[in-house]
Amino acid sequence: MAGGEDESEGAANCTDARAAPWHVGSRQPASGVVRPYLFLMWNSLHPQPFGLLEDVYVDEAFRGHGLGTEIVTAVFAKAKARGCYKLVATSRHSRRREHELYLRPGFNDHGKEFRIDFQGSPD
Repeated sequence: MAGGEDESEGAANCTDARAAPWHVGSRQPASGVVRPYLFLMWNSLHPQPFGLLEDVYVDEAFRGHGLGTEIVTAVFAKAKARGCYKLVATSRHSRRREHELYLRPGFNDHGKEFRIDFQGSPD
């Protein structure tokens, strides 16, 4: 790089964030029926992490019984307990039912997600 700059200077801080499904509440049905992923990430603008909620899933046979709301509420609590300054979730425009799942416990419709899918990426 010109001017003797360190190559890493100004580069995005990346954290290899991995998460595993975890059980929520006392009504947890059999494994594989519900699944949230909470990723914690840090950047140089805030000393606290922020949370990314992804892939909230409730098996079709168990939908409509409040499990999705219970999951999202539990993730809120876990993100707060981990000191997150914000929690972000994304959803496709076409998934109106999922939007309600996020709005109900307190998410705001804050903007758009811009995305590039690389070759071999899952949908």
